[in-house]
Amino acid sequence: MSVEPPILFAVDADGIGTLTLNRPEQLNAFDMDMVDAWRAALESAEADDSVKVIVVTGAGRAFCAGGDFEEMAKFSEMDSMQRKDFLYRHVHRIALTLERMEKPVIAAINGAARGAGLDMALMCDIRLMASSATLAETYINIGLMAGDAGAWFLPRLIGTSRALELFWTGRVVGAEEAERIGMVNRVVPDTELMAATYEMARTIASKPQQALRFFRRAVYQSQAMALATHLDMVSSHMAILEDTHEHRAGIAAFRNRSLTKK
Repeated sequence: MSVEPPILFAVDADGIGTLTLNRPEQLNAFDMDMVDAWRAALESAEADDSVKVIVVTGAGRAFCAGGDFEEMAKFSEMDSMQRKDFLYRHVHRIALTLERMEKPVIAAINGAARGAGLDMALMCDIRLMASSATLAETYINIGLMAGDAGAWFLPRLIGTSRALELFWTGRVVGAEEAERIGMVNRVVPDTELMAATYEMARTIASKPQQALRFFRRAVYQSQAMALATHLDMVSSHMAILEDTHEHRAGIAAFRNRSLTKK
């Protein structure tokens, strides 16, 4: 009997790479093999020039339920240095890969996202959420904290006090609230989630690629920069972009449209 891989990855003709968490019977809860497959798929997409935008979603009825409890039992059997080393060498590589990724990453949250599963969605650049999906930072319920950068990402999205409330209570957030407080960009009906996600992905993929990448760098790097440093950086980006074929083609197209209107 063939065993399905824990991560599926496919690229379509528009350059949209879809990374599917593929343990539906376990609600896509990740085990150690899945963590490594997730990281490998992201690194492969990062290196593949045919991939313009990455979509992350879950198979079945959940996005990701967090850590698999059987795997967590193995984790608890390690000593503290082994646990720290596992996080550093495996889990943290996902966050760091997504941080340096120059390609837009969109999470399509098709169902429940809990704990580390929610944190993986928070690491993406944009989040679309099915109307029936729910989110929760559930670490507190088992006496743990986010060890995968969730405590770094969530306050930057919704503010410190809201993030602490969710971390300290572990309460479930529905789609309407998630959109209102900024955890997700958009909520759509369940049956329209993937269509809306791919529509957005194709729109982004159709834009000048180097400008997309420079925008991503500028937005994330500026979070740790003084204004003067940011301005110095973006002036260099602008100067380089004006030499690109995409910029020149865009200016030529704009001029042609202006001439036809006269």
